[in-house]
Amino acid sequence: MNITILSVFPAIYDRFLETSLVRRAREAGVVNYDVDAYSSFVQPGSRIDAPTFGHGAGMLIKPKVVQEAIENKEQVHGKAFKVFFSPHGKPLNQALLRKIAKKSKEIGHLMLLPARYEGMDARVEDEYADEIVSVGDFVLMGGDIPAMMLLEGALRLIPGVVGKKASVEHDSFTGTFVDHPEYTEPVIWKDKEVPPIIRSGNHAAMQEWRLENAAQRSVKNHFDWVRSAKMTQQEVKIAKKAIPTHYVALMHGQVLVGPEAKEGTTSVTSIDIHDVARSSKTFGIEQFFIVTPLGDQQRIVQKLLDFWQEGIGITYNPERYLALKDVRLASHLDEVIEKIEKKEGQKPLIVTTSARDWKEKTITFHDQAAVWDSGRPVLFLFGTGQGMSDDLMNRSDFVLLPVVGFSTFNHLSVRSAVAIILDRWIGINRKKRD
Repeated sequence: MNITILSVFPAIYDRFLETSLVRRAREAGVVNYDVDAYSSFVQPGSRIDAPTFGHGAGMLIKPKVVQEAIENKEQVHGKAFKVFFSPHGKPLNQALLRKIAKKSKEIGHLMLLPARYEGMDARVEDEYADEIVSVGDFVLMGGDIPAMMLLEGALRLIPGVVGKKASVEHDSFTGTFVDHPEYTEPVIWKDKEVPPIIRSGNHAAMQEWRLENAAQRSVKNHFDWVRSAKMTQQEVKIAKKAIPTHYVALMHGQVLVGPEAKEGTTSVTSIDIHDVARSSKTFGIEQFFIVTPLGDQQRIVQKLLDFWQEGIGITYNPERYLALKDVRLASHLDEVIEKIEKKEGQKPLIVTTSARDWKEKTITFHDQAAVWDSGRPVLFLFGTGQGMSDDLMNRSDFVLLPVVGFSTFNHLSVRSAVAIILDRWIGINRKKRD
């Protein structure tokens, strides 16, 4: 397979292409490298770049220069799979690497076109790019380091480059989880011992340990990757074990009510109980608490719960029973916290939700690691009426940003908000991976 690299500074690649497996791939005859400068395709003394149109700062590589370079190299090596680099491109991940490696192998020619300055004329990308790749939400001085990153990642997937096929098959981000921890000699280093199970010779126990530790690493640091995977039932169970226990409390006391949004109480509704219970069960919530200080409301709720948890509701609708069997009643938040602490052995972290913008302790739906890092159970509080009082909000450890859409309307029902928030926070959101 031929690999063409076109660069403003081709000398950057001299040492890189003589390093490790990148060099060995060439020596083994698996790939051939052709590195050239954009300046090779203009008259001596001519510039390869020009100012951008409009009032923007910076210079762009001229379209004609890129055209000449591409046409020249495709005459020599044949049609290429062409990759450009830009912050606006697709995020580089293992799935994209597999696609690029596969297409390049099929065609027999991969062409990398890193830019400098302000990048490429947009018409060049429109005309030639098979992929435009970004290596992250940041800006570098040019695309050469991203090109090297892509090359190292893609070459590992070309047969004959990596000696052991298993090394590639079990790479991080190839499956659901990243790699498990690895150890070598000595057994004890700086008072840290290699886990005995790894030295036990019990292959079944070692495999279980590796899978569980890989899941813990993945859930903690790469939850968005894990939740987007096509997981087996075993992987779902293992991943769930790595996630701290979650609880939900629907607050009917210490909430804002009335035209003046004063602190008060709201009535419990049957539909909220049923729908929030079903959402809680769907997303693996340990227990769902209904919190109301009103005695008559407690008696009504308890009667409903008795029907489903102890009465004929168990056989009348078994699935509804499964949803409602973990619903609990409480008079106030402290009672909820006490019950969780008794069950878990430690107090929960409190995550509140609000339709209002809250300036302190805010987190997004991508900040699970910040909450889960402590290993403590997590209690989500949801308010009825017009939301939770400031006293409740101030008790929280974290405040999730509001659920909003591309409109100015922001009046979701609490049962809808619970379903959306739990799905965004702890739901499986599979993406297609090539």
